Amino acid sequence: METQRKSSGDDGGGERGLLHTWRGYSYSVTPERLLLPRPVLQVALGTRHGVLLVEGGQVYSFGESPWKQSQVPEPEKPTLESALSGQRVVTIAAGSFHSGAVTEDGGVHMWGDNSSGQCGLSGLTTVPNPTPVALMDSDTSPPQTVPVLELACGEQHTLALAAQREVWSWGSGSQLGLNATVFPVWKPQKVEHLAGRYVIQVACGASHSLALVRCLGPQDVQRPPVDKCRQCNQLLYTMTDKEDHVIISDGHYCPLGVELTEDEGLLEAPAPTQGLKTSPSEPVLPSQTSSSKSSAPADGADSSSDSAHHQDSEKEKSATTNGALPGSDHSALAKVKSSPYPDEQAVKDYLKKLSDNTQVEQTGKVTAGGLHTLLPSAPGGTLNSLVASCASAVGERVASTYEALSIKKMMNLYLPSGVARPGGAASVIVGDNTAERVRQEDSVQAKKSSSTGDIREEEAEGLRRRLSLPGLLSQVSPRLLRKAGRPKMRAVALTPLGGVVPEAQEVFPTLQTEVWSWGNCDHGQLGHGDTLARLQPQCIKSLNNKEVVRVAAGAHHSLALTAQSQVFSWGSNSCGQLGHMDSPSTVPRLAKLSEGIRVWDVSAGEKHTLLLADGDCIQPIIYYSGQQVKEAAEESHAREAGQQEGGEEEEQRVGGGYTQQPVLLPFCMNLRYVSNVFAGGQRCVALSDRNVMGFIASLHELASAERKYYCKLCNVKAQIIRPLLELESLSSALGQVVLGLLQTLVGRFSLLCHFTGQHAASLTANLRRGRDVKSLLILDHTGVFIDAYHEYCSVLGHFQVMGGFQSLTKPSLDFFGKSPELLQKLSECSEENPSMSDLLMALFYLPTRHLHEYGRLLLKLATCFEVCSDDYQKLQDSCSKFEALALQLKRKRKDADYTFHFWKSFPGKMTDSLRKPHRRLICESSNKALTLQNAGRFSVNWFILFNDALVHAQFSTHHVFPLATLWVEPIPEENTGTHGLKVITPEETFTLLACSPMEKAKWLRSINQAVDQALSGAGQDTASISSGSSQKLEPPISRTASYTFYKDGRLKEATYDGRWLNGKPNGRGVLKWPDGRIYTGTFKNGLEDGFGEYIAPNKTLNKNDHYQGYWRDGKMHGLGTYRYASGEVYDGSFQDSMRHGHGMLRSGKLNTSSPSVFIGQWLQDKKTGYGVFDDITKGEKYMGMWQDHLRQGIGVVVTQFGLYYEGAFKDNKMMGTGILLSEDDTTYEGEFSDDWTLSGKGVLTMANGDYLEGSFNGEWGSGLKVTGSYFKPHLFDSDKDKTRPVKLGRLCVCPEDKWQAVFDECWTQLGCEAPGQGENWRAWENIAVALTTSRRHIEDSPEMLSRSHSKTLESLEVIPQHVGPINMERYHTIRLYLIKACDTPLHPLGRLVETLVAVYRMTYVGVGANRRLLPQAVKEIKSYLYRIFQIVRFLFPDLPEEGGLIPEPTTNLQDKKEGSADAPLESPKPCRVVSSSALLLPVLLPRLYPPLFTLYALDKEREDDVYWECVLRLNKQPDLALLAFLGVQQKFWPVSIPDSVPAPGEKPVLSSTKDTCFASAVETLQQISTTFTPSDKLQVIQLTFEEITQEVQSLLKQDFLWSMDDLFPVFLYVVLRARIRNLGSEVSLIEDLMDPCVQHGEHGIMFTTLKACYYQIQHEKIT
Repeated sequence: METQRKSSGDDGGGERGLLHTWRGYSYSVTPERLLLPRPVLQVALGTRHGVLLVEGGQVYSFGESPWKQSQVPEPEKPTLESALSGQRVVTIAAGSFHSGAVTEDGGVHMWGDNSSGQCGLSGLTTVPNPTPVALMDSDTSPPQTVPVLELACGEQHTLALAAQREVWSWGSGSQLGLNATVFPVWKPQKVEHLAGRYVIQVACGASHSLALVRCLGPQDVQRPPVDKCRQCNQLLYTMTDKEDHVIISDGHYCPLGVELTEDEGLLEAPAPTQGLKTSPSEPVLPSQTSSSKSSAPADGADSSSDSAHHQDSEKEKSATTNGALPGSDHSALAKVKSSPYPDEQAVKDYLKKLSDNTQVEQTGKVTAGGLHTLLPSAPGGTLNSLVASCASAVGERVASTYEALSIKKMMNLYLPSGVARPGGAASVIVGDNTAERVRQEDSVQAKKSSSTGDIREEEAEGLRRRLSLPGLLSQVSPRLLRKAGRPKMRAVALTPLGGVVPEAQEVFPTLQTEVWSWGNCDHGQLGHGDTLARLQPQCIKSLNNKEVVRVAAGAHHSLALTAQSQVFSWGSNSCGQLGHMDSPSTVPRLAKLSEGIRVWDVSAGEKHTLLLADGDCIQPIIYYSGQQVKEAAEESHAREAGQQEGGEEEEQRVGGGYTQQPVLLPFCMNLRYVSNVFAGGQRCVALSDRNVMGFIASLHELASAERKYYCKLCNVKAQIIRPLLELESLSSALGQVVLGLLQTLVGRFSLLCHFTGQHAASLTANLRRGRDVKSLLILDHTGVFIDAYHEYCSVLGHFQVMGGFQSLTKPSLDFFGKSPELLQKLSECSEENPSMSDLLMALFYLPTRHLHEYGRLLLKLATCFEVCSDDYQKLQDSCSKFEALALQLKRKRKDADYTFHFWKSFPGKMTDSLRKPHRRLICESSNKALTLQNAGRFSVNWFILFNDALVHAQFSTHHVFPLATLWVEPIPEENTGTHGLKVITPEETFTLLACSPMEKAKWLRSINQAVDQALSGAGQDTASISSGSSQKLEPPISRTASYTFYKDGRLKEATYDGRWLNGKPNGRGVLKWPDGRIYTGTFKNGLEDGFGEYIAPNKTLNKNDHYQGYWRDGKMHGLGTYRYASGEVYDGSFQDSMRHGHGMLRSGKLNTSSPSVFIGQWLQDKKTGYGVFDDITKGEKYMGMWQDHLRQGIGVVVTQFGLYYEGAFKDNKMMGTGILLSEDDTTYEGEFSDDWTLSGKGVLTMANGDYLEGSFNGEWGSGLKVTGSYFKPHLFDSDKDKTRPVKLGRLCVCPEDKWQAVFDECWTQLGCEAPGQGENWRAWENIAVALTTSRRHIEDSPEMLSRSHSKTLESLEVIPQHVGPINMERYHTIRLYLIKACDTPLHPLGRLVETLVAVYRMTYVGVGANRRLLPQAVKEIKSYLYRIFQIVRFLFPDLPEEGGLIPEPTTNLQDKKEGSADAPLESPKPCRVVSSSALLLPVLLPRLYPPLFTLYALDKEREDDVYWECVLRLNKQPDLALLAFLGVQQKFWPVSIPDSVPAPGEKPVLSSTKDTCFASAVETLQQISTTFTPSDKLQVIQLTFEEITQEVQSLLKQDFLWSMDDLFPVFLYVVLRARIRNLGSEVSLIEDLMDPCVQHGEHGIMFTTLKACYYQIQHEKIT
């Protein structure tokens, strides 16, 4: 036979996608091979036709196609569907008599029979050629077409799975899942009921539909609880009050065939996976059931996880008709229930009636199925709906429980044998006939139980497993547990909630799936346990958690394939197509296959099922289950097909023409590597590949190995781990720690298992579809695999080290008995009589063996490629990664073993405290290889090196040194002659002596390596000495670690976390004491050093003290800010943790008891030296000397009322000689004894010059006692001005003594012991250091720095040339450098200036703005200048001293005699007089100007008022009048001849105009108020003179030399017109602070002129 020869042809062909077809099964059947030009990718079979998809996307049809206009001559020969040419088809589907195809862009094409609208085209009964059908989503505007992924076709309907994972349907019948009343539905519509869910696959039977849906994740579970059914608007929960208790029922059953809330049944504990969709708030209560139906999660182990609605029609009738159904609904229900298979119309009527809410006036007891008892208290419609829902739901649930397993079995499982089972109906209220009904049902049960025989074992096992599943415990009611009589149980998630690591989550196929079914259910093909049709999708509860990865539908039966390679089948079993028993099944049951057969592809035809499975060899095998077709009978059979189904069944049963259970097809071995099987009508098709270069074989082997491995892991989980976990004796046997480890271990095992299942599923999918290397997840996500194994093995190692396997021995022996065959079989242990702990260990270490398998198979695959190709490289890399991992895990196991044996021999007392799960032994010195230097003769010293610590054990004590803070260095041999190692830890340093150089080297290497691994964090994973020959020899001496100090001292029990260097904290770190003190900052050599923050709690005030600043040697040292808990803030210098140097203390806020500010010098925490104290409450300010917090020495006090005192203080009081002035110039000069209290001799001078002399007593301002003489000196003098006020300033601190601490700090910063004593180069070095450290400090917190500021810092980093002769250019560089340096507080000079400005303002602002302080304020500025200039000259040693000259290169110093009389007359050669004011005032004065000028204004107030009055009066005059009044010569007057035409651009000056003469000069002079320094002000005066000269020259049209007589009146005019308000203050300021070298020059003369003008204006007599 030609076909046969072909199919079993030689291996070398290397063809792919070969198609073999046959019908039915008998020993003589041989498949025939259909020849096609290209490899076939997919086949779809209808009742009598088939469609093929070949590579390149073309579609061929074969078989009978009555819809074609011209009949095909050879129907069995494939013909090309030319209508699809030009389209690339990606997937195809065939229904009974129609076909569909999906193109690359997601478009749908349909053809064939369209009588029921199944092609989605209206108006045609047949569609001869593929025609496009559009899915339009009307929810979007404008409507968009929906791209489609795949199609499924039934007899009269079609389903499409859209790219958004929604289901669309069209055609006729309830199997559409639409709320349609009119069929056919031509236009594709979305199945709303599955909207929002992720559908993976759809399948169609003749009149039912299946969908495989991904479970909702935990994030979807948190929906608000729904309390009404969205479909039929009935309450989902009902509550009935009874005398002593309340019945709550959640037994709603929606007649529309939908359970929207998925409320898990009362008898069912929700599953622990994310498939659980009960919202957390829904109560899951046990119903009041009679005890014979012990409420138990009836988990039909593999047949149901949530005891779904398994139900037979017969059972259902008995259950429902028991309840008397009220009113008009009764007939409807009865009608439906009387026929086992309700016709569509009946269902519709029933629905209509149900939603009609008829009023019912009937109360009374309604008992339904004995499970829920309902006492309706609500009248009317609600009752109606309650009753209906109750009745239907109840029977169904009871029946489902029964059908799943017999009650006896259940009771035995749930109740320990000794517990007496409560009898009777004790806990339940039911109608009178309860007992009878229970009896009836028991008999029904007895009849039924025979059918469950073959799955009995699985059920039992499943129940056991269900009990040990911890996720359930949270939801099972307490009563249920009590009934079960079980002790408390431990919880461990056996099914991982998350699956794989998140990023790989989307790539790996999901195993957490549900199967939803809807449509016709005459044969139970929906799997809900009944034969009721469902109009809308409903979840098959019993398949939850079964990890279904694929569904298939035959005409009247359904199949589900799980990741564990098992097949569930349900529906019609007329020809044995379910593969498990005679009768049809309404719930999914396992197909019977011999052990070790792992199915990985399924397909279903009209009455048969094809399974593709792994056998013993790599080549896949095919099983057939269902109708036998004899070749001869084929034709006749085709004719019979029209006959009524029932008759056919009978005939076949009689003929025995079907298989009892799946049989192996003998010819499958000839087909080589089959990748897919397809069934349809009565045909079977297999697609196979020849072995190309061994590649296909290797792919098959990889997938097969992974499936086998997954099944193995699942078996271990189910048969070993779960039973062990639920043992009562577990926690007592293991103890808390080990139990916790076991639970973690089991969790990791489950994750690994789940992950393997996902991988197996993806490999299977790859075989069925692509068969290429590109899509192998193991290559792209190698890391995910490696991590999963790593995590598993590290926990496994921990468990082993803690002796977990030994502790498990006893419970395991109790459970598995003395004959551990099961364990031995599963663990593949080959030893003779292995011990239980070895068996368990072998079992748990199973996964590591699989890594070699990965490596081997990947290598095998790699050999199929050219060595230079990318694929080869990728496979090779992954292979080596797995091999390396296997080696590493083997080493980890060895370490764990070594450590475990060490603990076994270790003396017991210490074991408990030292034995930690993650701790591994590296080496130990029990052989006296290592001893402690200087140890006593009888002491025992034992050193043990673990991967995280070095332990020094003695007789009864031991000390643990963590490795992260352990440093070891060899001691050179030559000086000692011993083999020593020096070990440094934070609090101890000791020397270890080795017995030989070899031992010394071994220990040194081991410790260093262990330290290095502990630091790199790998310490817990790779702790083996042999591992790191390639590693660097020594760990870094500087490292980051955490350590808690234990020895007495400052740091006892403090924890340090940060950088270390050789055993000492060094660098940044955090130190925390147990009493709440915290230091955060830098350390040096073990002590706080550098910048840091310190917090110390104040117990009494219950607040924290907070210090932020610099430290040295563990003490606060340098600048800092200390905020006290009391609210005081000190800002300044510290030394040895005391306030020392210059600082400011602010006490209290403005509204508290004593707000005050002190700024000045501190000595060892006390105010000592010069300081200013501002007492805001009293309104007094003291400026003077202090000692030990007291005013002592001389000082000045001013008050807000204008009192002024200067003189001596003692013990904080005015005591001794002093001067007191009041605001009106009344003065007292003499002795004081207390504040403001006169006591002793003195002179009191009145404001008018009269004075009293004598002895005074009493407080100022409250009546003085006086004994003395009264004088009135000016009685006869007409000149009253002779009174000279008292000379102030003799009794106050001289300016050089003020703020010495501030200057000393600056000198110290520059590295000088005392002002001017030190090295110039060191000063510059210190400046550079200060700038860079501050910059670094600021870079950590960039918000402190503006952009311009950082630019300044950058420019300061260049040190100007500071040695060598100074010329003008160098002088300018220095000037610019000083300006920049004073601009940033990070530079010592800038810091100095900033502090001086702060103290100056503190002194002279507020109460300090007292006119009598002006002379002191001026002197203070001059002293600043002098002292800063000293520092500048120290930095630039070649700068001439005050008043020295800087020559230009041209000038010889001999020519130039300083101060020679003729100097101003010749134009002098350029030179510069150096003075502190010229260099520094521009920097200093602008910052001090506001307080200083205020003092001037106050001091000159009277004179300025007189001057101003005069200015205002004279300014009323027009220009010409004023010029005339001031006596300006006529020739300087502006031209004002009326008849001459003014030249263009000149304003004519009329007799009435004002403010036009010398206007530019006036404007210039007004700018004097906007300048700060005297030199700038003089510059303005000079410009004013130049402007006047220019204007006069343009008038006279000739050069002109002024004489004073001419100039003065003109200038006086300009001054008057300039109207400068505080001219007196300006003049005084210039006079006081003018550069001395300017006084006799041009500027000097001009200034004198201005001053003269000022006095002239004051004394101007206006006639």
